[in-house]
Amino acid sequence: MDILDKILDFYTYVDRINERSKVQDWLFVRSLYPTLSLCIFYLIFVCTFGLRIMKKFEPFQLKWILVVYNASITVLNLHIFLELLLGMIDANYSWPCQPIRSTDDPKELRIASALWWYYISKLIEFLDTVFFVLRKKDSQLTFLHIYHHSTMPILWWIGIKWVPGGSSAHAAILNAFIHIIMYFYYGMAALGPQYQKYLWWKKYLTQMQLIQFTIALVMGCLIINMDCDFPRWMSWALVFYMSSFLILFSNFYIQAYIKRVSSKKKVT
Repeated sequence: MDILDKILDFYTYVDRINERSKVQDWLFVRSLYPTLSLCIFYLIFVCTFGLRIMKKFEPFQLKWILVVYNASITVLNLHIFLELLLGMIDANYSWPCQPIRSTDDPKELRIASALWWYYISKLIEFLDTVFFVLRKKDSQLTFLHIYHHSTMPILWWIGIKWVPGGSSAHAAILNAFIHIIMYFYYGMAALGPQYQKYLWWKKYLTQMQLIQFTIALVMGCLIINMDCDFPRWMSWALVFYMSSFLILFSNFYIQAYIKRVSSKKKVT
């Protein structure tokens, strides 16, 4: 109960500091309940009734829906990346430590707006899983996939709610860049088997994701050990979260590319 009281006191304290920020009036920011409700509904859909309902149907063919969807997410991440890049240059951001500034500053408000769109993109990406369910791609519904999609919106709600700028932008811009490439890949794959010959670089996409997580992890560790006026609790959250991704994605890489290649060599 003491721990719970401290968490609630901390929430109230930080909320009071940020309540006058313009960011608090943006969609879904003021309260955790909308984001938390969507994440819970997402898990219920994936783990229970979504799969049960699809047992009664044949897989849906969603070729052009997937092409348009992936193209749209690619463009959205390109917008986020460019807004963060130009905003950070304009605001003279430094790496890895960038303190939080007031969002009353138009330059900071531009960065906060890009981070809000980044947070919203994580809610939109629930559709990745919905499409897997509708297409009966059950093998794609791995722990890694579900863990990633169900936790990112909550983490970035915390980001846009309490730290909508500063070093938060560093992790977001890295991820947005990777997502431009990733959703372009998915869009190409959705066009059909005739485009598979152009998608030989999937292995390198996973390597880029691992590099991204490593960079974010190192930045978080540096901020924690520097005299940086950026919330250390957010840096610790980033370190633990990136560590979990490194472990899970490394395991995926080993299973998909190292062990599979070894097995093929033994067969031949």
